[in-house]
Amino acid sequence: MKKNRNNGFFFKNISYFCIVKHLEKVIKLRILILISLTISGISISCAQNSLSSVSESNDTILSEIDPMDSVEVSLITCSPHEEIYSLYGHSALRWHDLHKEGPTAGQDHVFNWGLFNFNKPFFILRFVFGLTDYELGVIEYEYFIPYYKKWGCSITEQVINLTNDEKRNLQKALADNLKPENKVYRYNYFYDNCSTRPRDITERSLNGKIQWAERDEYAPTFREIVRECNRNHDWSRFGNDILLGLKADFKTARTEQEFLPMNLMQDMALAQVYANGEYRPLVKEHRTIAPAGIQMIEPDWILSPTEVAMIIVLLALGILFIEWKQKKRFIGWDVTLMAVEGLIGLLLTVMIFSQHPTTSINLNILLFNPLPLFFIPSVIKGRNTWFKVLAVMIVLYALGGIWQSYPEGIWSLALCLLSRIVIRYAK
Repeated sequence: MKKNRNNGFFFKNISYFCIVKHLEKVIKLRILILISLTISGISISCAQNSLSSVSESNDTILSEIDPMDSVEVSLITCSPHEEIYSLYGHSALRWHDLHKEGPTAGQDHVFNWGLFNFNKPFFILRFVFGLTDYELGVIEYEYFIPYYKKWGCSITEQVINLTNDEKRNLQKALADNLKPENKVYRYNYFYDNCSTRPRDITERSLNGKIQWAERDEYAPTFREIVRECNRNHDWSRFGNDILLGLKADFKTARTEQEFLPMNLMQDMALAQVYANGEYRPLVKEHRTIAPAGIQMIEPDWILSPTEVAMIIVLLALGILFIEWKQKKRFIGWDVTLMAVEGLIGLLLTVMIFSQHPTTSINLNILLFNPLPLFFIPSVIKGRNTWFKVLAVMIVLYALGGIWQSYPEGIWSLALCLLSRIVIRYAK
């Protein structure tokens, strides 16, 4: 059976319909040979024999020509820029036909699994609960690159070392993934995103097995990776630390680290493909499409979470001093702290049901939970039951810090709550 030699994508999502043609070249070659033989006075019979021989030779050459020879498949990696939605970088696959002539000449597409509709109703709420749908889209390379260049991102291209059959496997997989029933997927922050999708579809297209170079000395937690990406955005880091639970503090394996595009790029560069008893590099060429440019880093707010926490502590200590001097209790301050504590607790309680796998067990809920909302009436009436419950919560929260890393400034807020227990029981 003859193999399918087409290297174009035939689906409605792309307006390029490519058919590789060789017959025109063969016909021209035969005409030139015939003219040459006639001029040289060679007999018709010899010419016929020669043409027959040339025809067989050309048919052999035609059968050996594979349009996939001119196709390059690359992993495109864009470094982060300072917009919140792009603090982790981006990955995509490039399909580039290097033909200079013919229907497929210059075919150059970028397959992007990072498309989403920010204007979709309740987008933020859906994202928090892990119900965000992303999809695969295709854009021409010439339009994809300028977007990231204008943000000052570095752009790297790694040409993947695929055989022609593997390119065909990948082509079919991409075409299937672009079907309306397949292109939309349930986005998962750590396990299924714009970085893991290009890796997985490439690995499935190989006729061999990838031998990854494990980095034993590099085993950060998800929280450490996220904090590094948010190093210039204190409030984003604080929000992540509140929402991410205990599982985010486990050491990660290589496959988990590759949710970050820059990690995937480094691992691809070191990987080997084992097939037919031989090894070959997974990446055969590394190119810098655009160097890193200048990026403007703007702080989220004038005060960091730690600074805000310290202000609250100073306020709490001031109120504590006044209460001690005047021998009275500021119930309004107690109710305010309980309301803030309870509202944050409501969010963390709801996050237990999120589809994000690292939010279900969150020890922040030992301190921030809905319980204080139920005790507000009793505190207003002057009862101390809540403060006994609060003392237990603070102790449990402190013990939980052994296993889970808490947000910056959170211990200062815990100190404020502890001061309310002290003033209640001080003689």
